[in-house]
Amino acid sequence: MLRVKAVSGRAVTDYIGDVARLRMAVFREFPYLYDGSSEYEKQYLQTYIDCDQSVVVLALDGAHVVGASTAIPMAFETEEIQQPLLAAGYDLDKVFYCAESVLLPQYRGKGLGWRFFDEREAHAARLGGFAVSCFCAVERPADHPLRPAGYKTLESLWHKRGYRQQALRAHFLWKDIDQPGETDKAMVYWMKRLDS
Repeated sequence: MLRVKAVSGRAVTDYIGDVARLRMAVFREFPYLYDGSSEYEKQYLQTYIDCDQSVVVLALDGAHVVGASTAIPMAFETEEIQQPLLAAGYDLDKVFYCAESVLLPQYRGKGLGWRFFDEREAHAARLGGFAVSCFCAVERPADHPLRPAGYKTLESLWHKRGYRQQALRAHFLWKDIDQPGETDKAMVYWMKRLDS
């Protein structure tokens, strides 16, 4: 039976291996095409353990973690994510960052993506003081050679949740599964007002 569970801060420790494996598996797919390592993933996820205001929303099938969605106040995020917002005049203390959602393919289309947003936005409301929620999504060309036939973006879900694409970009380096080394990737911000 599918269920959803939210954990924060030190409680994330019990699930770090599961979330790292999910991120590596799901982000290997288009559009991220990420060739990651468990060492990097555990280091990345340590931020969520160290911050008691973080939230990791888990989708569980019995005892198995089949999906995860993370969020954290922007003030605790990396400079790469913060800088475009600072340059655009945002107060980082008022921005809640929905970092990612990863879900195994066989569990997609069951409403868990919507539930992930519900849980993260509810966490932001409980913390209080946030004016906007945002996330970043990688930009890939429509004719990318590894784009699967019939691929559909999640933009319709994001629009239904009230998120709108912004003219803001962050840039990250990572190695694509078909590349010999790291290359620069543009990540576009999507934003939703929380205080209206």
